[in-house]
Amino acid sequence: MLALIVLALIIWVVLVVLGVVVKGLFWLAVIGVVLFLVTAAFGTAKRSSLRR
Repeated sequence: MLALIVLALIIWVVLVVLGVVVKGLFWLAVIGVVLFLVTAAFGTAKRSSLRR
């Protein structure tokens, strides 16, 4: 499960970089940042629930 979350985070970072590099695709950067934050929050929540 952790590997899947890390893979999703990597994909979101790539989307953010593509959105920033390619002018005119600002929306791609915004979506990438939002998805990165959601995935990171989900991973943190899963990780803390596994510790209990």
